[in-house]
Amino acid sequence: MLKLSMFSSIRLTTAVVVFTICLFLITSNVQSRETLEALRAGTSAIDITPGLPVQMGGYSSRTALSEGIRDRLIARVIAFENSGKKLVLVSCDLWDFRGNEIFKYFQKPILKEFNLKEDELFLCATHSHATPSLAVDKKTAHANNLKYTDRIKTKLIQVIREAFSEMVPVRFGAGIGYSPIGMNRREMKPDGNMKIGRNPYGITDKEVLVMKLTKPDGSNIAALINFPCHGTSLGGRNLKISGDILGVAEKFVERIAGNGLIAPLFTGASGEINPYFHGLREYNTDSGWVPETILLGKMLGTEVMYIFRNIKALNSSGQIKTASKIIEVPGKIQGDPVYKDTRLTDTVNIIAARVGDVAFVGFNVEMLTEIGMAIKAASPYKHTFVITHCNGYNHYLPPEHLFKEGGYEIMRSSFAPQAADIVVKETLRMLYGF
Repeated sequence: MLKLSMFSSIRLTTAVVVFTICLFLITSNVQSRETLEALRAGTSAIDITPGLPVQMGGYSSRTALSEGIRDRLIARVIAFENSGKKLVLVSCDLWDFRGNEIFKYFQKPILKEFNLKEDELFLCATHSHATPSLAVDKKTAHANNLKYTDRIKTKLIQVIREAFSEMVPVRFGAGIGYSPIGMNRREMKPDGNMKIGRNPYGITDKEVLVMKLTKPDGSNIAALINFPCHGTSLGGRNLKISGDILGVAEKFVERIAGNGLIAPLFTGASGEINPYFHGLREYNTDSGWVPETILLGKMLGTEVMYIFRNIKALNSSGQIKTASKIIEVPGKIQGDPVYKDTRLTDTVNIIAARVGDVAFVGFNVEMLTEIGMAIKAASPYKHTFVITHCNGYNHYLPPEHLFKEGGYEIMRSSFAPQAADIVVKETLRMLYGF
């Protein structure tokens, strides 16, 4: 009850902001002036599986190089254009674009190559913990990871170019469903310590959001997926490269839908959400047994296909609007469970966009699920993709009420308790400003 009441207080705070900016929305009637020009989009995908053993991301205790491939890693791109305005959404089966230096290593050449503004590029990772860690520091990184990172930069430019070359008029719509494959991992132990475990009573966002893209003749070209869950079913003992459950879901949708459709998944606010089966001790392939990673991925993919097939209302026109902002928020020392120094600050990168009546917001943080739920609940758009691990990475962003409970997500955060509320308010201002 305590958690629910505190979550309600976050919702109440955002409601005040919503009321204020709704006045502006009503008087300006921003969304009524949609362009009649047809929306165009192009899609493309490229294999980004490493060809050499590499250091893997996600577990500091896992120091050995990868030992083979369980399934292929893919980078998928959706490029939109309308009246000269562009929006590029990139989803990579990777752990993270961790650190500002690594993100800029990719962002700068992409913006230059395609004449994009900073607020026109969502560069996202699915956050699978069975993928290579990207690296640019020659002093600390393995040579294979340095080569891999350089190769990924080249491949991303290639796949984005292909997406722009495939531009066609499109129709689009969106739908919502639900999947039970995630579980809150913040488990309170009998001694009062908060540990990573299983908390079936904890808040879990089960919403699956899908955007459907078709050609005017009705042929399907893309299913954009938004779902909040860690890619950690394989665990830290695993040394095989894999997109984990989220990669399985993407490939399942692409296989079932067929005809060259691509299904990029954009990971939602899932800082404390693990797969229902987490950290498997073995990948059981005995006859008659479906490995848990495959089971969960196919369950999610099945729900995506159900949503996708039931999206009937499609639009052929819609403005593209984009905005981005780096905001300064109160910070704390990472690794310190207690917020002490009120002089410390940190930054959060927020990028927002809309395509017609479908909205996207991206964050360079590992946002906990209550925050994403609050943003979606208060958004002026029924279908709002809340995307984390987007345009860099800057640690966990927990809601204020969880700081008194402690735990891994609080310890690893570099943000003060009040930071989340500031991020929510600023995100809503950006969305209502479209």
